[in-house]
Amino acid sequence: MNRIELGLVCGLVYGLLDILLMIPMKMEGKQKGEAMQGAFVHRFVIGFVICNAALPWSGWFNGLLLGLLMSLPEAIITKSWAPILGVGAIGGAVIGVIAA
Repeated sequence: MNRIELGLVCGLVYGLLDILLMIPMKMEGKQKGEAMQGAFVHRFVIGFVICNAALPWSGWFNGLLLGLLMSLPEAIITKSWAPILGVGAIGGAVIGVIAA
């Protein structure tokens, strides 16, 4: 499997896992759907980028760093620091290990 295919698979799985984490959250109808769509796209991009970035450090650190950096804007906007940065860090590190 080449890097682009791996990025697509990792992004798809990461996005779906994030949606599953959001299902129990309480939000109003349309707002929840939009939040889930945005979260899926955001996590998909993180998975794709981590698999295709060529940084000089170990895979887990590359994933951790990119996961945190790309999750930071969403955490700032929503002020949900711990869950967004936590999922970004853990998911990024796991994808970094897979990509390495």
